[in-house]
Amino acid sequence: MADDEFFGIPGSGDAESGGEANLTGQVGGPGALDPTAASLAMQASGQGAPLPPEAAEYFRRQAQMVAIQTEHLHEQRRETIALLRDQELESDLRRVAMRLRIVMQVLTLLVAVGVAAAVGTMIYDATKSRAVIVDVFEAPPGLVSNGFSGRAVAGAVSDQLATLQASTHSSQSARSIASSWTDDIKVQIPQTGLTIGDVDQFLKSRLGHDIHIGGTLVQTANGGLQLTVRGTGIVARSFTGTAAELPRMTSQAAEYIYAQSQPALYVIYLNQAGKYAEAIAAARASFDTATDDERPVILNAWANAVSNASTPEAYREALRLYRAAVAADPDFWVARSNAANELVNLGDEEGSVIEQEAMRIAAGGRPGRASEVLYGDFDGLTFNLQAERAAMIADITANGGYGAETGAQGLGIADVDIQLHNLPAAEIRLQTTQVQPGNDFDMANLAFERGRLAQAHGDTAEALKQAELFGATRYAAAQGDYCWIAQVEEQAGHKDRADAALEKGGHFVDCYRFHADFLDERGDWPGAQRAYAAAVALAPDLPAAYYSWGVALARHGDSAGAIEKLAAANARGPHWADPLKAWGDVLAQKTSLSDAVTKYDEALAYAPAWPELKTARDTVAARIK
Repeated sequence: MADDEFFGIPGSGDAESGGEANLTGQVGGPGALDPTAASLAMQASGQGAPLPPEAAEYFRRQAQMVAIQTEHLHEQRRETIALLRDQELESDLRRVAMRLRIVMQVLTLLVAVGVAAAVGTMIYDATKSRAVIVDVFEAPPGLVSNGFSGRAVAGAVSDQLATLQASTHSSQSARSIASSWTDDIKVQIPQTGLTIGDVDQFLKSRLGHDIHIGGTLVQTANGGLQLTVRGTGIVARSFTGTAAELPRMTSQAAEYIYAQSQPALYVIYLNQAGKYAEAIAAARASFDTATDDERPVILNAWANAVSNASTPEAYREALRLYRAAVAADPDFWVARSNAANELVNLGDEEGSVIEQEAMRIAAGGRPGRASEVLYGDFDGLTFNLQAERAAMIADITANGGYGAETGAQGLGIADVDIQLHNLPAAEIRLQTTQVQPGNDFDMANLAFERGRLAQAHGDTAEALKQAELFGATRYAAAQGDYCWIAQVEEQAGHKDRADAALEKGGHFVDCYRFHADFLDERGDWPGAQRAYAAAVALAPDLPAAYYSWGVALARHGDSAGAIEKLAAANARGPHWADPLKAWGDVLAQKTSLSDAVTKYDEALAYAPAWPELKTARDTVAARIK
C-alpha cells in the first residue's frame, strides 16, 4: 500500500472513497484526524502542504496559551524568588534578634556579676576595714565665731595623725593592722541622700572595725580652752591650754589617739623617736588588750627598744622577745631577722647565719616571701655584698629614701660601697643620706661610716676622730664594732688603746682576726698563727678569718698555705672579691700569670669599681703579652 493511501490524502488513493480518507477509511466520523494530527501527517509525508486554517488557528491559540503560561511562570518565579528573599531576610532578622537577645542576656549577666562582685568587694573590704575616721568636733557658737570651729579642730587632729603616720618608718605599715592609716585618715562630713559611699560607710559601720574619733572644744572658766577626744573603744581624755596652745593640744590629742588605736605602730614610732623607755612602757601597757595580729608586732618593737640599751643582758632579753614574736607568728620575717641580728650582737655569728638559713628555707628560698633586706646579717657575714646593696636600695626606694626597719638605710649602703672599694659612690651616699638629727642611732652610724671612709682613704687622723665619736655611743658594743675601733687605734700607733678596744669587743671574728694581725705586725708570728686558728674555730662557716690568715701567709711567703686559706674563704664567701684578688696576687708572684688574670676577672665580677684590682689585672695581663 502506498504512503498516500495510508494517510488518506484527498485526491489520491482509493477512487471509491469519494471523500477524505482517514485511518479507518471513514470520512468525518469518529477517529478522523484533528487539524494538528493532519498537519503532522502532512509534514511527515514530506508534501509540505500549508496548514489548514483550523490547524493554524489551533497552533496560534496554543502559542498564545504557551506565552500566557510562560508569562505566568515568570511571574510565579519572580514571586517565589521575592518570597524566598523575604523568608531569607526574615530568617536573618530572626538570627540577628536571637544574637541580640543572647548579647543582652550576657550583658545583663555580666552587669549582675559585676554588681555582685562590687557588693562582695565592698562587704569584704568592710570586714577588713580598720580605718580611723575623724568626725567633726563640737564647738559652741562663740568659739566658732572666733575661728575655733569643730571642723577646723578635727582637721588639725587629722593632720597630726597623718604626720605621725609619715614619721613611722616600718614595713608593718603594709600589714592589715597598719593599712588603716594608708589614705584612711580623713574628716567625715555628714551627707544627705543615699550614695555608694553611704552604702560603703553603712557596711563598714556594721561589719568593719573602724574607729570613729570625735570630741568637743569648750571654753574653760578661766578663759582657756579644753579639747576632749573620744572614740570607739577609746576612753575620753581632755587637754587644756590657752588659745595659743591649741596646736600643742591637738598634737597631744593625735598622739593619744595613735597610741590607743594603733598601739603597735605607736611603739615603733616611739623607738624611732629615741624614746625607748616610753616605748617599753607603751608595749607593756597595750599588750594584753591588743589583737592577735598586733601582739607579734608589739613584741618585736618592744624587743627593739630593749636592745637599744646595748648590753649583753639587754640583747638576751630582746632575743627572748623576738622569739616570742616568731612563736606567735612564724611568718613574721622581720622578727626572725631581728633574732638573727641579736645573735650577732651576742657574738654568735655562726648561729646568726644558721638562723637566717632557717628563715630562707621557711620563706621558700631567695627571693621568697621574706624581703631581701631582711637577710642583711647573712649577706654581711658572708660578704654577699652586691645582693646586700641591691636589697637596701630597694628598701629605701620603697620607703621614701629612709628604710623600713633599719633607720637611715643609706648609711648601710655607704658601708657596702666601702667594702666594694667604690669610695666615690660611698662619698656621694653619705652626702645624700637622710639622717634624723634627733635619732642617736642614725648619728652614731654616721660617725661610724665617716670613719670607715676616712680609713679607706688612708686618713688615719680623721678615722680616729670619727672612731672616738662612735666609741662614745652605746652602739659601739653592738655587732663587734669595737673591733673596728681597735683596728683604727692600732693604725694610729695606739697599741694599748687597740688592746683595750679588743677587750671590750668580745668574741667576734673581726676581733679575733684583727688581734692576729696585730700580733703579726708586732713580730709575734707564732702567736698570730694561733689567733688566726682561734678566729676560724669561732665561726668555721664564715670566710673572714680564712681570708686574713691567707693574706698573712702570703706576706710570709707561704704561697701554698695562702692559696689553701684563700680558697677556703672563697668557698664560704663566693661573692666576695677580696679573697679572689689576694689569690690572684699570690699566683702572679708565682708567675702563674694566666691563672692570676682569671682570678682577677672573677673578682671584678663582684667589685667592678675597685681601682687597685683593675690595675693589678691590667699589669699582669700586660706581662703575658
